[in-house]
Amino acid sequence: MLTISPIPAFNDNYIWHLKRDGQQWVVDPGDAAPVVEALGDRPLDGILITHHHPDHTGGIAALRKRYDCPVYGPASIDGVTRPMAAGDNLEVLGLPVEVIDVPGHTLDHLALVLRETDSGSANGIHLFCGDTLFAAGCGRLFEGTPAQMYASLGKLSALPPETRVYCAHEYTLANLKFAAAAEPGNNAIDNRIAEVEAMRADKRPSLPSTIGEELATNPFLRCHVPAVARRAAERAGKENTDEVEVFASLRRWKDNF
Repeated sequence: MLTISPIPAFNDNYIWHLKRDGQQWVVDPGDAAPVVEALGDRPLDGILITHHHPDHTGGIAALRKRYDCPVYGPASIDGVTRPMAAGDNLEVLGLPVEVIDVPGHTLDHLALVLRETDSGSANGIHLFCGDTLFAAGCGRLFEGTPAQMYASLGKLSALPPETRVYCAHEYTLANLKFAAAAEPGNNAIDNRIAEVEAMRADKRPSLPSTIGEELATNPFLRCHVPAVARRAAERAGKENTDEVEVFASLRRWKDNF
């Protein structure tokens, strides 16, 4: 049976810890220390990396030295021993993993879709999306263009609605407050704010999300919705129904929200 749990790191990062049939992998270990603590006296079988930012890669060297395990990630990253590229199909923990390129936050960003072929459950699809898609938000455009990021989000939002979304930061509540400003009157956003506030008050992670939740509450996936486009136009000072332009306006607004 597959289990996926967060290892908190830094102020708001999550390193995702995957366990199945005695094997253990981690996704985006920005810091080695919390991973070593979580593993205890058990080995680490592999590492998955989504992009090159230090809060996702900083623990690679120490973990490789300690566990001598393979590191899968973009070829541009120091310490990667098994380069990945879009369209690759891997096997991790005995399960298939699809690699999707999602440039925008960075140009080398990859997303990983792991499928539980033996789960017998509709909840057996797991998306590790790094800093591309966040719960109720998306990553900043450090390297890519709005068109690239919007296309990347489109690839992820096309996954089945039951897909579980494991992003790398606990940004959900702040993102939902922006979502409420971007689409006032969306009851799904208001309800989700109440749910996440209760989770965080209990010190529980707000993740994973699902693609279905994101489609209902994430303004960056709702640029086609007239109410969202109107709010973006108000902020930009000009009317535009082009979805990429709506997205770009929302992203600029969020950068200074």
